[in-house]
Amino acid sequence: MNALNFPVLLEDFREPGTSRYSATNIARSLDLQQQELADLAKVHRNTVRTHPESPKLQSTLRDLIRLLSAAQAVQPDLKRAVFLIKNEPVPAFGHKTLLQLVEAGRTEDAIGYLESIACGFVG
Repeated sequence: MNALNFPVLLEDFREPGTSRYSATNIARSLDLQQQELADLAKVHRNTVRTHPESPKLQSTLRDLIRLLSAAQAVQPDLKRAVFLIKNEPVPAFGHKTLLQLVEAGRTEDAIGYLESIACGFVG
């Protein structure tokens, strides 16, 4: 999938037959290992596989989806949006990446940053 089609992407992220997100599908789409996802959610790595319904894990998955949704406004290409989230250092946040901000519990700051650059220069 090149350009983000969010309704389709959200369905791909859903655990079949449930109302929760699939940790496996989201990790695959964001090119994250299970351990990386577990670290982000601050859960044991086995939780990703054996207890995907974990509230902490599901909350982190929601934050990642929200971040990806915000990144869509800046970069509609999925691979480039993921690269932006995972690799681009943001000077305003001490050169941390947006994914590092999520890990630090600063998802709102990361989304706010993406929204501000999506709107362009105002001034």
